[in-house]
Amino acid sequence: MDMTVDNHVWEMATGKRSVPRLDRWFDNLALSGTDVTSRDTVWHNPFGERSSVRDAYRGVVLHFTKDDSSLCGLDIEFRAYDEGIAFRYLLPMHPDALYHRIVADNTEFAFPAGTEAWYHLWAQAFYEKRPLEGWTDECERPLTLQLADDLYAAVGEAGVVDFPRGKLRLARPNVLAVALNDTGTDLVTPYAMPWRVVMASDRLGGLLEQNDIFLNLNEACRIADTDWIKPGKILRETRLTTENSKACIDFAARHGIDYILYDWKWYGRGDDFASDATKVVVPIDLPEVIRYGASKGVGLWVYVNQHALQKQGASLFRTYEDWGVKGVKFGFVQFTNQHWAGWVHGLVRDAADSHIMVNIHDEYRPTGYSRTYPNLLTQEGICGNEEWPSATHNTVLPFTRMLCGAADYTVCYFDPRLKNTHAHQLALPVMYFSPLQTLYWYDTPDRIVETPELAFFDEVPVVWDETRVVDDRIGVTAAIARRSGEDWYLGLIGNDEPQTVTVPTDFLVSGQPYLMTVYTDDPTVDTVTHVAVRKFIVRGGNPLPFALLARGGAAASFRPAAQKDLKSCRKLGKRIVL
Repeated sequence: MDMTVDNHVWEMATGKRSVPRLDRWFDNLALSGTDVTSRDTVWHNPFGERSSVRDAYRGVVLHFTKDDSSLCGLDIEFRAYDEGIAFRYLLPMHPDALYHRIVADNTEFAFPAGTEAWYHLWAQAFYEKRPLEGWTDECERPLTLQLADDLYAAVGEAGVVDFPRGKLRLARPNVLAVALNDTGTDLVTPYAMPWRVVMASDRLGGLLEQNDIFLNLNEACRIADTDWIKPGKILRETRLTTENSKACIDFAARHGIDYILYDWKWYGRGDDFASDATKVVVPIDLPEVIRYGASKGVGLWVYVNQHALQKQGASLFRTYEDWGVKGVKFGFVQFTNQHWAGWVHGLVRDAADSHIMVNIHDEYRPTGYSRTYPNLLTQEGICGNEEWPSATHNTVLPFTRMLCGAADYTVCYFDPRLKNTHAHQLALPVMYFSPLQTLYWYDTPDRIVETPELAFFDEVPVVWDETRVVDDRIGVTAAIARRSGEDWYLGLIGNDEPQTVTVPTDFLVSGQPYLMTVYTDDPTVDTVTHVAVRKFIVRGGNPLPFALLARGGAAASFRPAAQKDLKSCRKLGKRIVL
């Protein structure tokens, strides 16, 4: 571990800055003391993949001093969790060094020979499994790695608020190094740099099951009253008229969708600083739409591009609160250097002051800030349905991008460009966690066909009490089960080839009967989507075999069976092939 620092010492008597000196921070360090730390607490997360989050670690802070008194010392804090390890650099206050410019972070991570990684160049890129050799570009994080047949790891970062996002470069074969934006980072001491995180598990799915480490490495919630933060499902209004807005609201009210979204161009060209994001330029009577939505229990979100966010800032959120807008989708946000990191997180805080929820799109990856400001419900940073990725790509996402937090995948359903089966699409709100779940992304109410399986989209929750990975053959099949109260929901997807998979039901209470409603692809079903909806009684612990079509999938719900269910359903504890 090493940092390269451009150290500036301000001479208070003369008001002049001394000549900058490039220094390898770890040179000439001597250990001067240690402090042992620990924690074992549980906190409630009403906006997450698990409602109860255990934060348990043992840690140590190492205090170092330099033999050159013109430079301040350095502390390194380490924490060891069951889920992995985390460490960060702490720059103590020094009377003669008011600020420093960090120009490189040379922290390295060494892995055994033969380690392979799911390499991807940017947040919305596709994945390629590659050995740790021959890389010429910087790779995104979190980076999932396979060290052996039964050992997996992921390298990521947490608590990035006013610091550049870190990527990973290959320092030499089997050794990764942190890559920062080359503009430099100015820090006023005392300062705590972001956490570097290494997760480990003997199951690939175990990484996702223990990803609360990213939240635990952030500060606790700073919003005193979070009752106004309402997770939910959202439908995009694509035609931007009052008439269509009301049609979207009517559809949303019928189908348990909580919000509609005014996306691109409702206030003019988003990529033009001349546009005013408080002026509606499309044929929409906004007060009437908001009033009508409120009468139906449907709220409004609006898209705002970075140009207006830069130009109008926090005043936008105050205006939107006065209007009755519930949330803002930030568009074309950068998250590269210190300036943009501080800017976007400052906007999240400003939005919270006006009771506005946030969805950040484009090249933003979460690092756990939604624990501190849970009005940041979700973010993109994913190659989602807007870009029509393959089914194989979709089976990779749960074990790569989804490790670091919620993702707005923008699930499509009726668009003719859809590559994957409709049962595959039904599974995605369970596969990809997001407290703001976008459904029917390219669809409009007049072209949505009221097929029976839409009941799954209607009822599926967006936040959870428990999450279990039940199949983790990355690149082949993936299955995730999530619990809300006593009910469980299952999402299962396959890659671009036909697959057979047996899904264990150990997540259910062993031996207890459940009413399972299952949604599977069936070409014989006479609907435009060819999805079969069937109900069975199954017992917890009994495996469920599925035969998936190419690019296929399945979705299911499980609720404890009532006596009437036992009388009306066809199977009990017998083999079912789906």
